[in-house]
Amino acid sequence: MTTSEHTPEAQADAPFMRTIKTYVLRAGRMGSGQIRAFEQFGPQFLIPYSAERLDVQAAFGRNAPLILEIGFGMGDATAKIAHVRPGDNFLCCEVHEPGVGALLKRCGEESIGNIRIVQHDAVEVMDHMLGEDSLDGVHIFFPDPWHKSRHHKRRLIQSPFIERLAKHIRTGGYLHLATDWQPYAEQMLQVLSAEPMLANTSDAADGFAAKPDYRPLTKFENRGIKLGHGVWDLVFRRV
Repeated sequence: MTTSEHTPEAQADAPFMRTIKTYVLRAGRMGSGQIRAFEQFGPQFLIPYSAERLDVQAAFGRNAPLILEIGFGMGDATAKIAHVRPGDNFLCCEVHEPGVGALLKRCGEESIGNIRIVQHDAVEVMDHMLGEDSLDGVHIFFPDPWHKSRHHKRRLIQSPFIERLAKHIRTGGYLHLATDWQPYAEQMLQVLSAEPMLANTSDAADGFAAKPDYRPLTKFENRGIKLGHGVWDLVFRRV
């Protein structure tokens, strides 16, 4: 999970309404440990993308609340959240191969049994493998803010995507976003507030939520805090 690497994004070369993707492929080199993790732990924790509906109970070996994470980067926060919430299942989408390898390594070495990884675009995973009203929660942490104005159309958090995403969350389920770029945080708040299927859980005057205890501070966040930078969390419920 970083602010500008390995994170979910919109496709850059097409109008957002035409095609929604949650990533832009980044070049990356895998270490030997990540390569071994694919071989050793992939069969246990990787779920191949399919155009058919996923049997979630069979995939996790149990029935439990299902949380989708979109763009987990190198997976450090993902692993920590799964540890502190053992009663939930985490289906994690990431296309960046070194990040997938890193999280596979964590899952195998730390015996994190409540994570499964799909190395594929999250929109297609939602639409084909999960369907509507299938999720109890969604996490999108530190998506690429695309700082330059001419690149704002590439940002993931825009109305068409949020409308589509909200349909996949069950009534009472939640959407949790976090960013360290204030202009993007303000756009996120505007987009989520305009979606009639979602309601803000925060009663703060600025509309932002306190950081939930389950979300750990990332190394980038800690670095930003030392530099006086802010981090903004948004938590909305499906109504």
